[in-house]
Amino acid sequence: MTTIADFTSQYGLVQKIDAFGFMEYLKANPDAPRKHGKIVLVTADTPLKASRGEGKTTTTIALIDALRARGIDATAVLRQPSMGITAAGSKGGASGGGKASLTHPELIDWGLCGEMAAIAAAQNLLVSFAEKAIDEGRIDTILVPRVSEVPSRSLRSITVDAGKNNVAERVVLTPTCELMQIVVLSRSMDEIGDRVAKMIAGTKDGKPVTFGEFVDLWRITDMLADAVKPALTETVNGSPVYVHGGPFANVSIGIPTLVSVEMACALHDVVIVEAGYGTDAGAQKWLDIACREYGAQWPSAAIVVTRASTWRDDPDLAWRYPFHVDRLEKLDIPAFPLVNLWDGEDDQIPELRETAERLEFREPIIGNLYRDGGDGLASQLDAFVDVLTNSSMPPAQHSHKGMPLIENVKWVAENAYGVPNDRVLFKDGFLDSVGAANTLCSEAGISLDDLALVAVKSPATMTDNDRAPQDERTVTLKKVEVHAGAGLAQVNLTTSLTTPMPKIV
Repeated sequence: MTTIADFTSQYGLVQKIDAFGFMEYLKANPDAPRKHGKIVLVTADTPLKASRGEGKTTTTIALIDALRARGIDATAVLRQPSMGITAAGSKGGASGGGKASLTHPELIDWGLCGEMAAIAAAQNLLVSFAEKAIDEGRIDTILVPRVSEVPSRSLRSITVDAGKNNVAERVVLTPTCELMQIVVLSRSMDEIGDRVAKMIAGTKDGKPVTFGEFVDLWRITDMLADAVKPALTETVNGSPVYVHGGPFANVSIGIPTLVSVEMACALHDVVIVEAGYGTDAGAQKWLDIACREYGAQWPSAAIVVTRASTWRDDPDLAWRYPFHVDRLEKLDIPAFPLVNLWDGEDDQIPELRETAERLEFREPIIGNLYRDGGDGLASQLDAFVDVLTNSSMPPAQHSHKGMPLIENVKWVAENAYGVPNDRVLFKDGFLDSVGAANTLCSEAGISLDDLALVAVKSPATMTDNDRAPQDERTVTLKKVEVHAGAGLAQVNLTTSLTTPMPKIV
């Protein structure tokens, strides 16, 4: 009998799985044994600082260890961190910490199986093809940036001497690039090829030219053969964890690959999906991009992580955590608040529980997960397990495809950030940017309004000024960038960079 083992191979200290092949096998053999796991979304409060996480990965690892200790077949799907930022020590990596850790964290934080490098090499090769196309007169501008895992301020905007004229180019971090988005959203190598073909390489006399018009796509898809395979790792307690994809949630889509999540759901009863940064970032994108536009499963429950200090010690920002919990509940996603304690905060537990009761949260889950791991959670999960056990599979959510882009952004601003339509502002030049994006899409034979919206924003803010009174908070729209291959339209909101610099630690 064919099993997942037939699609698994050893890759150094971890295993890699041909998820595309396995899911195609299940599709062709509907009677083959499989599970239909429910998804739990682990998200978080908006962090006080972009360089500090709330502990989502630590929570995710502790949670699956605790569920498995209770006899539930649980797993998690994580993104890989960016080596140039996260693993350089600016923020926690993708391997947890203490008793809630993955084995071989050095692999996770410093490249794992090379998928980041393969995606970077493939996109950079595409740009090299575009530069050659300049020489041959096929295009006169390049729209796809080069990528790097190591940030450099000097490379954010560059000019390349192309002989007769200079060509403007730029460099962004690998997790933010369009090819990373394509890998995350695709469910087959054929789909990856089709999407790469639709990437707009540049323009010729103002008209878009796609890579499919002049590049043999096998050159790119062959480079990605191993990069599209999720890695199977495990926690220090032996719980299985899949790691695949690595997009930032503030300036990209912030979610693991869809195929890795679907594969995990076919193999396990509960699948924990960790989305990047806060509920306004990664969770918003899982719900509004992965679920609404790409058919991913709507979560059966959510864990909303925060620190005790983030929740309570800055009165001007104290509105954000209750806002996130309430928003998920209004979407019929049972949202369980989890306070991830630091050392020395155990004496705050009674007061934290009182505050949670006053805010009408569900019974909070509280613990020092770095110190205690899954043991600190297992006894607190009765209500959570009850929801998972007794809930039905959530229905598919309606798509926003065809909604005018500006209307879609305003919908996100109101629902994800709490800012109504009349306080969504346009920066000078924004409408010109929308017009240019509309023209580019129209010339490419697509509709800008059919592309899924990616809000490009600061990871540490939800609005232009989160400290402003509620009736004064605004969101300013700045520019639009089309990622036609990925099927996405990126709209810049608050200040953010696709090549941020690491914090010196």
